[in-house]
Formats: sequence, C-alpha cells, structure tokens
Amino acid sequence: MKNILRAIVAVAVLASLASCNPTTWKKINYLQDVEQDTTMTMAINQGIIIQPQDQLMITVTSRDPKLAAQFNNSISMMYTGSEIGGSSGQQRVTGYVVDNEGYINFPALGKLHVAGINRWALQDLIEQELASTGMLRDARVTVEFMNFRISVLGEVASPGTYTISGDKITIFQALALARDLTIYGQRNDVRVVREQDGRRQIYVLDLKDSQIFNSPAYYLQQNDVVYVTPNDVRAGQSTINENYFKSGAFWVSLGSIAISVTNLVATLIRYSK
Repeated sequence: MKNILRAIVAVAVLASLASCNPTTWKKINYLQDVEQDTTMTMAINQGIIIQPQDQLMITVTSRDPKLAAQFNNSISMMYTGSEIGGSSGQQRVTGYVVDNEGYINFPALGKLHVAGINRWALQDLIEQELASTGMLRDARVTVEFMNFRISVLGEVASPGTYTISGDKITIFQALALARDLTIYGQRNDVRVVREQDGRRQIYVLDLKDSQIFNSPAYYLQQNDVVYVTPNDVRAGQSTINENYFKSGAFWVSLGSIAISVTNLVATLIRYSK
C-alpha cells in the first residue's frame, strides 16, 4: 500500500510541475516585453472630452459672491411632502446637460458649444466670455463631470459599472477596480467599446505588450465599456456545462478516463505484491 501511495504522490507532483511550465506564465503576465528599469515616454492625456448627454457641474467664483451667484444654477431645491402636511427641502445638484447638438444653455451667455473639448478648455471659454462682456472680469470657473462612469465586463473578478472621481483613469486602473482578470481572461484580447462623435469605435488591447501605452484607449473616456474575452478553456467549460447531459462525447471521454485510472490502479496493486 505504501508503494501505491508513493506512486500516486509522484503522479500528482509531475502533474503539478507540468501545469507550472513557463508557457503557462507567458499567457498571463502583463507587459512581458518590458525590461527591468525601463523608461518610456508618456503619451499626453488629452483629458475627458465633453460629449452630448454629458452632465456637467459648472461653478463660478469671484471676489464679489453676489455677482457670481447668478451663474451658479447647478443646485436646485427639491421639495418632498410630509405626512403632517408640511414639506422639507433638500438640495439637489442638477448640473448642465449637453444637448444632442453639443450645446449647453449658460446663464447670461446663452448657448455655448462645448462638445469636443475638455473641461479645462470649457473653463477658459467661460472665463473669457464673462470677462469680454464685462459681466465678471475676475471670474474663476470650475467644471466637473457628473456622469464619468465606465463598465467592465467579461472575465474579471467583479464586473460592473464604476463611477470615477477625477479626470483620468487608465485601462489598468479600470481592471484594478474590477479586481483584475480571472485566470480565464485573455490578456491579449481586452476590448474597449467607445461611442464618440456619433460613431462606435472598438479597440483591441494586448495587456502583455508595452505598446498598449500608445493606444487611444489606454486612457478611458466616460461611458467606455471594457470587455475581457474568455480563453478557450472557459469557452470549453461553457459548452460542457450547457450540454452536460446531452454530450455523448463527454461521457465517452469520462468513461475512457475512468478505465485508464482503473487500469493504473490495478497495475500498481499487482506490482506492489
């Protein structure tokens, strides 16, 4: 019996070593072509580009708060009724919604075309317009996105939609939010679906290649969808699960494995005597 146990342990060790071969690691490691202490030129981040249906919060400040207040209509009062006949008020941030033509309707300045530029350019535009019309010469404008969200789907640990604070997120940071790829995710086939200027663009990224830093999809935009495609193992599992009780080939393979194991055990027992 001891000989049998030793043989089984030996088979298990060999199987473990076979599964940990360098070829396996080549399939899952990121940035495989980057050598130690490598310095690379960074691509310029153009910032989040404003698009139709975006929701923006625009705040104007000045040395004269009363003059600046007329331009700050992003906050409105929302009233809710109570059971005793009264009502309570709560502040709600509504923001400026960019229409389908790319315009917002800004107080005193009227319609401003904002689609296609980033928030810093919009800040400069409003400050210049307020100064040139003489309405507020010392205005300081802050623009923030209220709908900066991305979705991460496919072979990741925590798929879902994530709200982003700030102005920059990379593909690696997005995958980190989703708790990284599963072992079944294809590192060389991560897709980013982007809708911009009335067009839908699909980028295919290879996480194993440092050229990913030069991709237009390395920095994500609002409403981007990141999809990690499954590898052949996961696809095969899906097929087996769907046809578990229908696939004759599966049962034939299972029977062959059972016969092989039985023969192996019988041989080990015979030689152990």
